[in-house]
Parts: sequence; C-alpha cells; structure tokens
Amino acid sequence: MNLRSRNWMALVAVLALALAACGGDSEETTTTTGDAATTTTDNMAGAMSELGLPIIDPLDVDTGVDVGIAGSSTVFPLSTAVLTQWIDEGGPEYTIDSIGSGGGLERFCVEGASDIANASRPIDDEEFAACQDTWGGDPIEIRVGSDALSLVVSADNYFATELTLEEVATAFSLSEADATWADVNPDFPAHPIQLFSPGADSGTFDYFNEVVFDEADPSPILSSIADIVGEDDNLTVVGVSEDGCTEGDLSTVCAIGYFGYAFFQQNADVLQAVAVDGVIPSAESVDDNSYPISRPLYMYTADAVIAEKPQVAEFIAYYLNNVNDLIDDVGYFPAPMEALQEAADNVKAAAGWE
Repeated sequence: MNLRSRNWMALVAVLALALAACGGDSEETTTTTGDAATTTTDNMAGAMSELGLPIIDPLDVDTGVDVGIAGSSTVFPLSTAVLTQWIDEGGPEYTIDSIGSGGGLERFCVEGASDIANASRPIDDEEFAACQDTWGGDPIEIRVGSDALSLVVSADNYFATELTLEEVATAFSLSEADATWADVNPDFPAHPIQLFSPGADSGTFDYFNEVVFDEADPSPILSSIADIVGEDDNLTVVGVSEDGCTEGDLSTVCAIGYFGYAFFQQNADVLQAVAVDGVIPSAESVDDNSYPISRPLYMYTADAVIAEKPQVAEFIAYYLNNVNDLIDDVGYFPAPMEALQEAADNVKAAAGWE
C-alpha cells in the first residue's frame, strides 16, 4: 500500500470515530451546585438552571456594555449582594442607585434612563403606562424575594414592643407637637413620641401607607409630626436607638420608625422589632402570611431593553439563579418558587432563550 492510500485510510478512521461520538442518543449529565441543579447534554450550548435559565458565567459577559440599575433602598442590599458576587466571579461592574421605588420607576419608565428598576412594591398604573410609551411594550415584572417591613423601637423601650395595626395608624397620624404615647394607647406611659418615616418616593412608604392607611391619598404620615428621612434609613436607626427612652422618667422621648427587615437585622443590637397584631417579623411569619406587613420585592425591565442590551437578560438570569443562595444572608426571604419561575419564564421569552 502506498503512502497516499495509508493517509486516506487514516483520515477515514478519524472521521468515523468523530461521527460515532456525535451520533446516537445524546448522553445527559446532571450536576448540582448549591441549590441549583443543572442539566447538560452533549449537544447543548451550556448548562441550564432548575428555573430553565442558562447558567451565566460572568467572565463571558461583554465588559464594554454598561447596565444601569436604580430604585428601592429595600431591594438595594439584595441587588448589591448579587452584583458583588457577579463582580467577584469576573463580571463587569454595574451601577446601582438607591433612589426609592418611585424614583427608580420614574427613571426607568418615564426617562428611559436606566435598564432595570428595583421596587419594593408593584408598579402602579401610571408607571405601567409610562413604561409602555417609553419602551413600546409592557414592562417585565421580576419577583426576586420577600420582605417583612419592620417597625422598630429602641432597646430601652419597655412598653411599645407589641402594637396593633390600629395603634400603628394612630401613632403615625399624630399631628400635635406635644403628642405622647398615651395618645396612641391610654394604657401607655405619657412619654413624648417621635416618629421616623421614609419619604413618599419610597416603596417602603407606599407599602406602609397601603397596609396601615388603606392607600390613603394623601397619606396621614405627610401631615403628621413624623421626621421624613428620605432614603437614608441610617437616620431612623440613629434617631430611634438614641431616643433616651427611660422607664420612670416621662420627660424622655420614646421613638418609633420603620424600614425593611434586612436593615433591622443589621441593627438588631440597638433596636427591637415590634410585634404587629401579636406577630413578630420572621421567615416563618412571612411564609405563612401571618405577619401583616410582609411584601414582595421586584425588579422591572422591558423587551426593548433586552433587545438592545442582551447583557441585561444575562445579569437577570444570573440574579434569579443565585438569589436564593444569598437572600438569607442579606436578611430577606425567598420568593415563592412559582413566582421565581414566572419571572424566569418572562426573561427567557424576552431573551429568545425558548
């Protein structure tokens, strides 16, 4: 046999082996990392999460495209935790602005100046319509977790550690400068009362007003003696924790404020969470809906955004695939699995990953 014949036969053998490797039934392998089971087949482009989303490697994402995120101060620590892990794994650095749910939805829906809006309340009808005008279609709602909005008093408060919703409403309606806790409940000692509240652009404010005041417009909080602290929850922490509330000295002020559960957890050494209608905020009371001021947490984007920047869909897929591994450490609670699946399906459809 001459050299040319031997080379030809060798080439045929190599091709036959390659075809054999590619042919027949595809072989399936399942691996589990953390809570996310991933399934790959030898003719798939990559692994898929249990939500049916691609497993995104941040190292593979285009670093030349910026993604802007803005909105809720409540969702901010959760999104920051996800983004920090994303960056640690080699992904591009994106910006997150904590400007309140209303501010974030205005930037996204009205101005079209961001790619993702964080929100601690559902989008309202006016914002929804603005998003349709700006982006040419309905916004995409993405549920990322749950929160227990927490009422807090100082560590020294000895009487207001359990309130009814009616008492909460009374407290945050007080408008007289000399109001005391006895005006909330005549059985309470007459300490001067101080109130702290986020501003009207905050989803926390909106949700509190929805539950406590049945969506009153304007909210009684705005005409009360409450100190409006905007998006800076640290002002509430300082104001409440340093209120000076002292048993037996009715000249000392006793304060109360509210914000997301994660921020309470960060400051649990100097604050107490108030039980509302006899229920303390916890994972269990959020899960069984017994805590009356629990709420969903969201992100919003749009088909047009994802069409222009596929990196937005990649980041959201990464977010949804990893959020339940991070959310407990942040201080929030996982969204129901069906809500996460619906969010994943919406993103998958917008990205054309069907």
